[in-house]
Amino acid sequence: MKKRILGSSGLEVSELGLGCMGLTFGYGPATNEADAIALIQKAFDLGVTFFDTAEAYTQGGNETLLGKAVKPFREKIVIATKFGFKNGVPTEGLDSRPERIRTVVENSLKYLQTDVIDLLYQHRVDPNVPIEDVAGTVKDLIGEGKVKHFGMSEAGVESIRKAHAVQPVTALQSEYSLWWREPEKEILPTLEELGIGFVPFSPLGKGFLTGAINETTQFDKTDFRNVVPRFSEENRKANQQLVDLMSEIAKEKSATPAQIALVWLLAQKPWIAPIPGTTKQHRLIENIGGANVVLTAAEIKNIDASFAAIPVQGERYPAQLQKMVGK
Repeated sequence: MKKRILGSSGLEVSELGLGCMGLTFGYGPATNEADAIALIQKAFDLGVTFFDTAEAYTQGGNETLLGKAVKPFREKIVIATKFGFKNGVPTEGLDSRPERIRTVVENSLKYLQTDVIDLLYQHRVDPNVPIEDVAGTVKDLIGEGKVKHFGMSEAGVESIRKAHAVQPVTALQSEYSLWWREPEKEILPTLEELGIGFVPFSPLGKGFLTGAINETTQFDKTDFRNVVPRFSEENRKANQQLVDLMSEIAKEKSATPAQIALVWLLAQKPWIAPIPGTTKQHRLIENIGGANVVLTAAEIKNIDASFAAIPVQGERYPAQLQKMVGK
């Protein structure tokens, strides 16, 4: 797989990473540990060198799983993890106090069985802690050799600028896909100006753009998508034309809808590295194959125009989570 550099930081990653969240959190019951480890190791065999986790994905459980899986090739990969939620539980609110950041880092190093975190993100901006204090704490951790790079997630332009002035931000991780293009307005121009890389999560629209979900799909009772307005039965039905369009485009290119969605993202900027997640090896292989699909400038323009003509129905987050983004 080809490599990319995240902004002007010099941090080199595979052009597609692996989002590990869904292996233990967010999308129903946790994957069997042996199967999850096999999937992570298969990703590495296929060229993935960029693995994403967080304290909040089962309070260290996801990090522990990833640490076990990558131990044989730890020195050959980039691990990204995150701090920022109270007790590591998203529903308890935000906590980016300097002492809490340090506690999370010490725990993450232990869970991941590593001496250093390659990329440490603030999971969400905490309005109760000055972003300069957050960036300063991470700067100190970098000076101590416990962290290599600083990242932010779902942050707004003002917070990014303030943080970047204290400790250069290597990457911003936020949602971005063909059905969530808000970052194009302010975020992408700011990142380009400051030399910050972009790591889109949910590049497949939380699975919707793959074509594997429709209005009749029943999610597990613990699946996060049950509370996402965009995934209500009514909105799934309304948004189906997006998937139908994606399927038509994919058929013309002898590809799958997921592959088109990923290659479209890769074509946006050379400093973008999406992190699709999956629990299934056949989906992993499919996603990675997307990096080999080639879209011409004319085809990208056609995709843009076609999708722009179809308004997406439903908010991407329930109200309480929406309050935490773009700060």
